Amino acid sequence: MDAVRLMKELRVNYEQEANFLPRETGLNLIVSAQQSGGQITARSRDVTVEDLWSLTSFFGYSTQSFVQAVSLLDRFLAMMRVQPKHLSCVSLSCLHLAARVTEAECDQTPADELIRIGQCRFTVSDLSRMEKIVAEKLRFKSKAVTALTFLQLYHQITLTHATYRKETLSLEKLEAQLKACLCRISFSEAKPSVLALALLRQEMKSIQSDDMLEIAFHIQRHLKIPDAELQRWSERVARCLSDYASPKCSKPNHRKLQWIVSRRTAQNLHSHRSVPELPTIPEGCWDESESEDSGEDVMSSGDESLCSSLGSDAEGPFFPLHLRRQYLAA
Repeated sequence: MDAVRLMKELRVNYEQEANFLPRETGLNLIVSAQQSGGQITARSRDVTVEDLWSLTSFFGYSTQSFVQAVSLLDRFLAMMRVQPKHLSCVSLSCLHLAARVTEAECDQTPADELIRIGQCRFTVSDLSRMEKIVAEKLRFKSKAVTALTFLQLYHQITLTHATYRKETLSLEKLEAQLKACLCRISFSEAKPSVLALALLRQEMKSIQSDDMLEIAFHIQRHLKIPDAELQRWSERVARCLSDYASPKCSKPNHRKLQWIVSRRTAQNLHSHRSVPELPTIPEGCWDESESEDSGEDVMSSGDESLCSSLGSDAEGPFFPLHLRRQYLAA
């Protein structure tokens, strides 16, 4: 009965996945954009997704929150012409929206803290207004069908039918590999069902399980995924994971979080045994011309990426490379 239920659920999600794909023309514009053209580029998008990975790790959010946030971000960027200075506000609004449908209410990070930890230069009002824009344009109501949706279903189906070595197929590892792929905009072009199956087959080959590969083959036939399409994305997945597993992206040493603080704060921390209470920074401390009353087009954010803290994913081989380098240099 579980096997029948899972296959029905798989078919339902497969029929719905097209509703949550980014516009291909919009993605192509991002990929072809020049760095000096005043547009969102593939590199800036990838760095932003890496920052979202870091934030979700820091706040203890699930992989579901990260994947949902990336889905919202890619679909919005592929639909709307966003200025680079607004990208940080858009990405945080996507994360905040995603957390609402994936995290328990008590675990959701308040907007002001999200902005502070993300080191962004906009207000809570700006973030709230951007959330409304994103939700309206994408008709956001509930969780999207993503590659994680299929990865979890494939994993359950495999465990249901596999006869041995079930424990070697780690969902946690598969999720980490999916995060690594999503940090590259090229994988936003893949159908979620195909990307997930490519990841699953890659892992099955690495553990040398013919039994599980046979199950993956039956899943492919059930969804009628063309061999050529699956092969193309399997090759891209293999190259991506090979890059992340290379010595250039080795696991960082275990160290505590690194914080960037002012000289005055550092002196206070060293001169007191207990951490002193710091006054709340008023929301109006930023340029008033960027506040809510200035209109939708004035939302701005820093172009710097988050680099002051590392989450638990830093312990794996798939942590974002640019954050790893800054981390090791700290």
